[in-house]
Amino acid sequence: MGKEGTGQMAKRTSQKYDAILEASIRVIAKYGYHRSQISEIAKEAGVAGGTIYLYFENKEDLLISIFREKIGQFVRKAKQRLALSSCPKKQLFHIILLHLKYLEANPALAVVVQMELRQSDPHVRKEISKLMQAYLNLIEHVMEQGKLSGIFRKNLDIRLARKMIFGTLDDLVTSWVLHQQKYSLQEMAEPVYQMFVDGIICERGEIA
Repeated sequence: MGKEGTGQMAKRTSQKYDAILEASIRVIAKYGYHRSQISEIAKEAGVAGGTIYLYFENKEDLLISIFREKIGQFVRKAKQRLALSSCPKKQLFHIILLHLKYLEANPALAVVVQMELRQSDPHVRKEISKLMQAYLNLIEHVMEQGKLSGIFRKNLDIRLARKMIFGTLDDLVTSWVLHQQKYSLQEMAEPVYQMFVDGIICERGEIA
């Protein structure tokens, strides 16, 4: 790795980098992306305004970095949890539970994710979509394993199932955010799981 790559890696694993990232989540959650100012983020992080640009190119880079870091963290947690069980049904439940639990534990992040996931800026939207793919691939992998093992329907449309699962979770969190987090997201994991699993496991007498 060259000097430039090493410098970038050092910057993006520092305490100041983390502080700026967390501050940007709080500020964007409060004001929205377009109304958030770099100066306000710097103030929230306790750093000078110019310090932001040592770690991020601009506000777009900040927003994309939030998704990169937090989606990466979530996917790592999910993979660790899924490795504890080889049963696709249990893995599906844990994906649903972890999705809801992770965002419920991070309400400001939930606001940013739900409000900014559909960014109007084409470049930002494209970058966020690419980052989301790792999570979507994880859901598809569980669906594929369940299908191959005969637990899920042999004619299961993997992509459609993934869209339905993610779409449902996405809508639940959006509703939770809009209702000012007045109820528990985690408590919805079991009924959501049951709704899906009753529709995708093999029926009695059906050949897997």
